[in-house]
Amino acid sequence: MRLLIVIAALLALVLPAAAQVDFDTKARYAVLMDYESGTVIFQKDADTRLEPASMTKLMTLAVVFNELRAGRISLEDKFFVSENAWRTGGAASGGSTMFAELNSQIRVEDLIRSVIIQSGNDAAIILAEGIAGTEPTFATMMNQLAGQIGLDGSHFTNSTGLPDPEEYSTARDLAELGRYLIREFPEFYHYFSEPEMEWNKIKQSNRNSLIDVGIGVDGLKTGHTAAAGYGVVLSTAQGDRRLVAVVHGLTSMRERAEEGRKLLTWGQRAFERFAPYPAGSIVAHADVYGGEAGSVGLVGKGEIALYLPRGSRQCLSATVNYTSPLLPPVRQGDQIAELRVFCNDQLVQTAPLYANEDVPQGDLVRRATDALKQLALGWL
Repeated sequence: MRLLIVIAALLALVLPAAAQVDFDTKARYAVLMDYESGTVIFQKDADTRLEPASMTKLMTLAVVFNELRAGRISLEDKFFVSENAWRTGGAASGGSTMFAELNSQIRVEDLIRSVIIQSGNDAAIILAEGIAGTEPTFATMMNQLAGQIGLDGSHFTNSTGLPDPEEYSTARDLAELGRYLIREFPEFYHYFSEPEMEWNKIKQSNRNSLIDVGIGVDGLKTGHTAAAGYGVVLSTAQGDRRLVAVVHGLTSMRERAEEGRKLLTWGQRAFERFAPYPAGSIVAHADVYGGEAGSVGLVGKGEIALYLPRGSRQCLSATVNYTSPLLPPVRQGDQIAELRVFCNDQLVQTAPLYANEDVPQGDLVRRATDALKQLALGWL
């Protein structure tokens, strides 16, 4: 049973009211996320499975960066260009390529730059084979890391994003993957904003056309297939705030750039930041059945900062959602609920909530009492 705790009155006390949220996008799938808190400011079919196309390469890069940090490879290592990489991802394939020469060897740093700037399919396969021996084995590493990051809506079968019915992700997962790369690997993030790369005497521009257009975009990755349409994972930093956005399922590169720009610009200008819940402050309580305590406090991971639309005074409401019955033991730090903030009944933001303390299993008397309480609630 899903329980809702309505906390509109609490928000009304601590926040100014906000304006009607009237933004929409031509993208079939979209997410706008605050980088620092991970809260979602805008979403459209954010949890629907999609074909990630070359945005898959962000997961490839996550594995590569982890291997670099662990010292198992270095930027100066050279990887061999196999016939599989050359044929599947090279010039003959007709897709995005760095034009790697068959049987040559290429530095890891150059391969990384190609994956990011040129979206080189051959470069992605060369990295996968150089690290794991085969691309399927590398895909296993991708899925293992995706699980650790918490990308529950994703599954990867290759390093490139070339079409495969068993490879999928969601707009929310792609945004979280972008946050992960920015947060965990700042030493490598500068590659995403390089405007161009030349290899084998062929110069190619960064596929992310919003780089250096004056709105602060400095990453991350585009994607396109005939079936999936055009998509991009974007990030922008202006002032002390960074946003991560995903738009996908668009009809052209121009439309992709325009819809991405509109979403980011709207997020930057239409919202104000409020922090009604300092780190450790309890947002609400969730009932615990059969525990030493009858409820547990719900807190954010650090401060909960809300980004709410500027404007009118009558639109705010919020709920806390969690699955009941909540059974012990509950561990401090367990994610057990979600804060959802609405403006005129339209969801504008979500934030995860965590248990603020342990709640062990209670004694027999306590468990019996709570069992009756749960039954009574059920009848009501």
